[in-house]
Amino acid sequence: MKLKIILGSIAIVTILVFLAMNFLESKIEYGTITMAKEKGKLIQIKGACVQEKESFYDSKNNQFIFYMKDDEGQETKVIYDGAKPNNFELAEAVVVKGRYSEGVFHAKDILTKCPSKYEGNSEQIKKTL
Repeated sequence: MKLKIILGSIAIVTILVFLAMNFLESKIEYGTITMAKEKGKLIQIKGACVQEKESFYDSKNNQFIFYMKDDEGQETKVIYDGAKPNNFELAEAVVVKGRYSEGVFHAKDILTKCPSKYEGNSEQIKKTL
């Protein structure tokens, strides 16, 4: 009887530790490029794509590379392992989730905020058509 209680307790503790670790890993705070450089941990940064600098898709390595500027005006190169998001050129804002290392922000996810189709800038929309 005591063996069952001990094994059950170990199973419960193991599950709780696993859930706590997953929760802490999934909690990603918003920050700036400066914070990403200092902390080196998983962070999400809101900013805008720097249109003056080249953005391109490297098909050999399956990477989308672009430059972004955060709300403080700091700029960084972003490397995303995957294809360029749809409507990236129309995006008013970009949120990248990832880590800063080796002088580059390595994004694991990119979210784009595009203008509403009901409030969009007609000149911007015409350029993409």
